[in-house]
Amino acid sequence: MTLSTTARRLLAVATLLVLGVLYVPLLVVLLNSFNPSQAMTWPLEGFTLEWWSRAWQSQGARDAVVTSVQVALVATTVALVLGTLLALALQRFDFFGKSSVNLLVILPIALPGIVTGIALNNAFRGILAIQLSVITLIVAHATFTIVTVFNNVQARLRRLGGSLEEASADLGAGVWTTFRLVTFPQLRSALLAGALLAFALSFDEIIVTTFTAGQGVTTLPIWILQNLFRPNQAPVVNVVAVVLIVLSIVPIWLAQKLSGDTEGMR
Repeated sequence: MTLSTTARRLLAVATLLVLGVLYVPLLVVLLNSFNPSQAMTWPLEGFTLEWWSRAWQSQGARDAVVTSVQVALVATTVALVLGTLLALALQRFDFFGKSSVNLLVILPIALPGIVTGIALNNAFRGILAIQLSVITLIVAHATFTIVTVFNNVQARLRRLGGSLEEASADLGAGVWTTFRLVTFPQLRSALLAGALLAFALSFDEIIVTTFTAGQGVTTLPIWILQNLFRPNQAPVVNVVAVVLIVLSIVPIWLAQKLSGDTEGMR
């Protein structure tokens, strides 16, 4: 499709406006992390690294980072196992209710976070009668991170087809041997991309976390919310927010690179 010069210019302007709305606020957060003023006045009154030093020395922020990383790693591991098994089952086998199961697997990522959080809170505290803790938080995060792994693995399996697995079976290889030597090597980049996306989703999740984290369990997004409106803490929160932005961008960028067709086609 060929666009006129006017249409291309209008499209470019619209694109820049959308990107500006998305990323200018993030740039403001970054600049305010170096702003000497605690009130975050604009324009900047100078340049300082004091807030970065305070953020590094904040025990609460460090503990929150550790908690977020631990929860994200465990939830991602659970998502890798269950998401891969679900993708293999739904892509390689036909059975009654297959479409319904596929819908139910994807549904958690489409539901509003507050709905998922309330539902899980009611299930944990009401039906199961268990106290909220790190375990319930991990289970809650796994419910939506499974979807990212599932989608990546299922997309890769669709492109690969089943010819190589059938050839392996014809040559006498068992199910586990075929998976280990044929299927898994072709899924590695999809699994890694799904794991990175799952980790990023879990690391910065706050809505579901609010409803499923036990008392005293503080992840980094929760810590930011608790300290955002405290006196003299806003500049430190800006620093932590910048770190959170970076930690979210890196895995998503790597996942995008790994989701390419190069390895799958090879």
